[in-house]
Amino acid sequence: MLIGVPKEIKDHEYRVGLTPSSVAELAHHGHQILVETGAGLGSGLTDAEYVAAGATIVATAAEVFARAEMVVKVKEPLVAERKQLRRGQILYTYLHLAPDLAQTQDLVASGATCIAYETVTSSSGGLPLLTPMSEVAGRLAPQVGAHCLEKAAGGRGVLLGGVPGVPAAEVIVLGGGVSGTHAATIALGMGANVTVVDRNPEALRRLSSQFGTGVRTIYSTKSAVAELARRADLLIGCVLVPGAAAPKLITRDMLKTMKPGSVIVDVAIDQGGCAETSKATTHSDPTYVVDGVVHYCVANMPGAVARTSTFALNNATLPFALALADKGWKKALSDDPHLRNGLNVHDGKITCKPVADAHHMAYVSAESVLGIA
Repeated sequence: MLIGVPKEIKDHEYRVGLTPSSVAELAHHGHQILVETGAGLGSGLTDAEYVAAGATIVATAAEVFARAEMVVKVKEPLVAERKQLRRGQILYTYLHLAPDLAQTQDLVASGATCIAYETVTSSSGGLPLLTPMSEVAGRLAPQVGAHCLEKAAGGRGVLLGGVPGVPAAEVIVLGGGVSGTHAATIALGMGANVTVVDRNPEALRRLSSQFGTGVRTIYSTKSAVAELARRADLLIGCVLVPGAAAPKLITRDMLKTMKPGSVIVDVAIDQGGCAETSKATTHSDPTYVVDGVVHYCVANMPGAVARTSTFALNNATLPFALALADKGWKKALSDDPHLRNGLNVHDGKITCKPVADAHHMAYVSAESVLGIA
């Protein structure tokens, strides 16, 4: 198979779809790889390293899209990229379609076969291609939140860990999954008072076992979230409904009760955000203020630590890329129900029910398009 890797064009997105070591693995399996010149530089990976691994360097993204049978990316294709997709081509990347009608419509119109990292599942019920970036985003959230709390950044002027004689900041984490657990880990390590909220009793038990009395756990109800929001210096939103838009747990009314200069870091922004006032921002312009509350809603947080993120992502995505390239998309998805869950759009049809439901569009099962029971 001819595989293409374009340079990412989202604002301050420095990750890359394949590392040289991933290219070498694919080449070893007999595949050809085109890499746009400079695609890996943001992650510290040179064209020379790609050539040594067996790739061919091409001058433009247009050549990658025009020639490749499978395009491997990191972030969702932007408008200029979506226009270059074609029927029969495989797109393998993060998509986050539920909150993005325009992208959904364009991918349907393209006729391409679009496989989303974030909906591929595992036998244990996890999301193995979302997990590494959830880990990164979760660990970044207290770090960026601590900066946003600084007075010069618009925050309350509160040090996350406090100092002797002055209390530490109150950090509230909404969601006790992968990103929430990692956010709690870092916030606790920074000396904050940490509370994690979740609706899953098993998640709360796991958190209690992992952190002991260092982290408070609260069962999530609307009234509990409202009270915790009022107390928060830093609120980190880590809620996830796989494939679907994030629930709006923080209402505008709750926002009005929060401390002036408090901060919301909405890790769930890729799926639309968990606050009613959340809207996607960029690394170039990461924050805005509503009702005195600083919102950090960068939709590609892991891009800030691109080298770490790129290698962590490739560790998870490479086995599935090999399966798609070795077998072709149809056999690979027929053989593996977990990879099959990643199919979001194929040949003008939406094959992910949460995406179809979010946009009130027709849904066709992946099994139906594959012709299997």
